[in-house]
Amino acid sequence: MQLNQASKEQLQQWEAELETRYTELKSQQLNLDLTRGKPSSQQLDLSNALDGILAGDYKSLNGTDTRNYGGLEGIEEARQLGADLLGVSLDEIIAGGNSSLTMMRQAMTFAFLFGPEGPSTAWQNEGQIKCLCPSPGYDRHFTICEDLGIEMIPVRMTSEGPDMDQVEELIRNDRNIKAIWCVPRFSNPTGIVYSDEVVDRIAQLGKLAANNFRIFWDNAYAVHELSDNPPALSCIMAQCKKHGTESTILQFASTSKITFAGAGIAFMAASGNNLKEFKKRLGASLIGPDKVNQLRHMRFLPNLDALKTHMTKHAELLKPRFAAVLESLQAEFGDNDLLSWETPEGGYFVSVDTRPGLAKEVVNLASEIGVKLTPAGATFPYGNDPRNSNIRLAPSFPSLEDVSATMDVFSTCVKLASVRQALAAS
Repeated sequence: MQLNQASKEQLQQWEAELETRYTELKSQQLNLDLTRGKPSSQQLDLSNALDGILAGDYKSLNGTDTRNYGGLEGIEEARQLGADLLGVSLDEIIAGGNSSLTMMRQAMTFAFLFGPEGPSTAWQNEGQIKCLCPSPGYDRHFTICEDLGIEMIPVRMTSEGPDMDQVEELIRNDRNIKAIWCVPRFSNPTGIVYSDEVVDRIAQLGKLAANNFRIFWDNAYAVHELSDNPPALSCIMAQCKKHGTESTILQFASTSKITFAGAGIAFMAASGNNLKEFKKRLGASLIGPDKVNQLRHMRFLPNLDALKTHMTKHAELLKPRFAAVLESLQAEFGDNDLLSWETPEGGYFVSVDTRPGLAKEVVNLASEIGVKLTPAGATFPYGNDPRNSNIRLAPSFPSLEDVSATMDVFSTCVKLASVRQALAAS
């Protein structure tokens, strides 16, 4: 289907054929959902051994009774796992509750209200604060900024990470830029892994930015590999230390897509001064995290090797779902220019781009059939995709059968919207 070479009569014929197929799909009264990157029930079952694993033994390795108050930093063995995951030392990390998103929201709120390193560094004292948002990106990051009234500035994403020429120019010219969001490995939604050069340039941003600038490094998919030999991610803390900018980096991760999505462990890694200020503010609202949950995780996944072995089981469940999406895209769009897409080697999403101006129409057409897709624009600040082309597909949660059915609908909707656009322009 080469629209640019088609006559008006050919376009009208294709439109009629696609409308017939669309009507057939609509009559099936489907109820399918590819909106969020949630683990499937099969994936959650992989961690069912967490239930009852403590068998009445609630003592951590240092003898702490995890049922009691205290331990704001989390138990040592959980912190060690997080340190190994993020490439930091034990004194540079804390382990918390089930949500790294909560920690990110806390860190940004504390920086805004109280300053990342004390009252003199509080963002709220410096006028309209701004944050760089590589886009397409993670909508919940954008929600945090919007909720705090922080202005978001979109930054282009490339195949190696954020466009660093653009990032550096923006920071040089605006001291009110205080943060940048990053999902560095299997980025949400594009699935790309930041190159070594990009990581090194990000590590040097502290030399260009104000002293209270912070990098929010959300390494949500650190061990979520789908291919046998995916690209590695350079250690951001090591690079920052090389450049003397370790105070600029705040790293986050969790076990949310490793064990139970709603009952995992979150980690935050940062320099000593950053953690000191963070814990001071955290201690005003929290006596200690759920240490019992941390302990049961450590009995289940005692070290990084055990965690990685566990993740191979996740990959076995995810690979067929991602293959179904990618094989459908190749079969339907590999010989035309109606759609472009990324082929991720890990993570939870497949990012696709329609022809400019069509993403919202594709999502609406699918919705009328009974297929829910992530709202068009969700991967950009304020929901504003300037090209109206990006759509995030999340194949992890539905069954393999439902993923295939959804892709049939999706392909039909993309083609129908594209043909109608071409007809309107003819």
